[in-house]
Formats: sequence, structure tokens, C-alpha cells
Amino acid sequence: MPANKTPPRLLSLDVFRGITVALMILVNSPGNPQSYGFLAHSHWNGCSLADLVFPFFIFMVGVSAVFSVQSSRARLQTGQLVSKILKRSIMLFLCGLLLNAIPHFSWETLRIPGVLQRIAICYFFAAVLELSTSIRFQVALAVMILIAYWLFMAYFPVPGAAIGSLTQESNLAAYVDRLIIPPAHLYQPLYDPEGILSTFPAISTALLGNLSAHILLGAREKNRLGILLILGLSLCVSGWCWGHWFPVNKSLWSSSFVLWSGGLAILAFSFCYWLIDLKKKQKACGLFKFWGANALNLYVFHIIFLKLQFMIHIEREGQMLNFKNYLTQLVFGWASPAMASLLYAVSYLAFCSLSIALYNDWKRKRASRVSIPA
Repeated sequence: MPANKTPPRLLSLDVFRGITVALMILVNSPGNPQSYGFLAHSHWNGCSLADLVFPFFIFMVGVSAVFSVQSSRARLQTGQLVSKILKRSIMLFLCGLLLNAIPHFSWETLRIPGVLQRIAICYFFAAVLELSTSIRFQVALAVMILIAYWLFMAYFPVPGAAIGSLTQESNLAAYVDRLIIPPAHLYQPLYDPEGILSTFPAISTALLGNLSAHILLGAREKNRLGILLILGLSLCVSGWCWGHWFPVNKSLWSSSFVLWSGGLAILAFSFCYWLIDLKKKQKACGLFKFWGANALNLYVFHIIFLKLQFMIHIEREGQMLNFKNYLTQLVFGWASPAMASLLYAVSYLAFCSLSIALYNDWKRKRASRVSIPA
């Protein structure tokens, strides 16, 4: 695509992001531990619906990075673009650290890795590679990362563990985390699911987003959907096959998990693209578009208020419950435990959405008042 041509904005990308945001809040906000299985993360190996939320986000980071870089090239010089990418990455990383510091900040125990931190790193590499390399190089790099990660995890010796061990306590990724980051700064003393080594294959997930964006920008319109579907199905099959040797595992972000989740992300995005951008079925997209356009605000808001609810304890029927569990029992106690958990999560999604909508409305009114001459 010519450098001076601005790529079209895809409503389907906003909607896909919005669907993923909604699923994220439902997964992160169960009213009690007895939630439905599809909304719970796999204990270790395997891949549930909940396990797809994070890779879907990182896949969309790659898609968005390509569209952002392509649209900015005509307006900004390379140095300005790199500066913009770096600032955004640092902002996301620091935002993740801030969320980790809430509610009890301590330099001695502040968790360094995190969700936003990984997104920041993946965005930086996806955007910089898009700016400075060809898509062929990006695909080759993604493949090399996945193969190298598998070989290291399978054959690199870890002290005190059998070669190729992939248990929570004894695997190379966990060992590298403990070697570089003090255990007090990890999510768990033995490993961190957003740790150092497993971030490399996550970059490959973002580069699958880069590839998908290039298909949308470079292929003939009549061929785009077919190419995406073939790619998505091929990745799913490849991930399933590879999983027999390197299990599909979100916490390790295994190479098979990258292919499996990346393939599903492409298939889900392809469906949104077909339905919304090709078939123009856009009437019912408003709420999903709102969630997608406010993804970061919703993520930050829902994490902060979840943590606040865990800080408040109320007695009910002789039990001390955190505010979240108290509300679930008080309002949805008539339902089964799993249904009550889901109903609370849906209500919390509605609460977060309304809060962000009111905040946006307040910002618009404030900006309007400021712009009116005295």
C-alpha cells in the first residue's frame, strides 16, 4: 500500500476488541469461586475460553499497530513515530505497575511483570518492526521465536529439574524469572505468568496480528476473507499438532498456544470482519464499539474497583465476606452458586460500562465549557 494512503478504519476491529473486553471483565469478576468452567482459566495445560482473552488482546495490538503506523507515516517522520511508539509503550508499562501497586504499595513486593506490561512490550515490538521491516521478516521472526522457545524449554537444563520439565515449579521460564527478578516481585514465588521468557512468544502473537493487518491491506478485497480463514484454520491445526510435544499452555505462552490461540483470534476476527465490514450488519454494534473504544479505561477501572471490593469486609450470617462476595450473596443468593457468580460478573460489567460512559460525558461537557469564550 502506498505510504501516503491512509488505511480505512475497521469497525470490526473495534467490535472484536469490545467483545474481548466484555469477556475479560466477566472472566476477571466472578461473584464467587464457583463459576462456570468456561469462564475459568485452565489450571495448567489446556485452553479454556477464559485463556483466549489475553492472546486475543495481543493479537489486536498487532493489527492496530500496523494500521496506526501506516496511517501516521504520511504525517510523521520516522524519528517522531518511534518517539510516539515509545511514549505509548512506557505509558502502558507504568500504568501496569501502578495497578500492581494498588492497594498496598511497597517497593519490596511490587510485582514488576503484568498484563499491561506485556501488552506494552508486544505493542512496542509490533509497531517498531512494522515501521522498520517487511512483513516477510516479521513472519520469519515470529516463526524463529516459536521454534527457539520450544527448543530452549525442551532441552535447556534447569538446576534441580529434569530436562524438558514443564511443571509450574520446574521449567525454564520460571527459572529465568526467579534468576532475574526477586521472587517477592513475581505474581507467585516460583513463577510469573507474564514473566520474561514467555513474553518472547507473546511477541509472535502480536506479529500474527501484523500479518492479518497486511492481508487486509494488501490482498484483493474478494480474497481477504478466504486468506484469513485458511490462515486461521492452518494455525489451529498446527497448534493442536504441536501441542502433543509442547502442550498448549497459557501461563507458559507455549508455542503451540500461540498457534492455537492465534488461529482462533484470526477466525473470530474474520467472522466480525465478514459480518460488520462486508455484510454491513452494524445496527447492534453500538455497545461492543463502546467497549472496544474504551478498552484501556474499562480495564483500569474494573481492576481498581475489584481490588477495592476485596479491601472491604462485611459480616453476613456469621461469616466475614469481602464486598464482592457479600453483594453476590445479598443480591443473587436465590440462584445457584455458579449462576450467582455469573450474574454478579454481568452486573459488574454493566456498572463499569455505565461509569465510563458517565466519565466520558463529563469530559465532553467540561471540554465544551472550556471552549466557550468568556
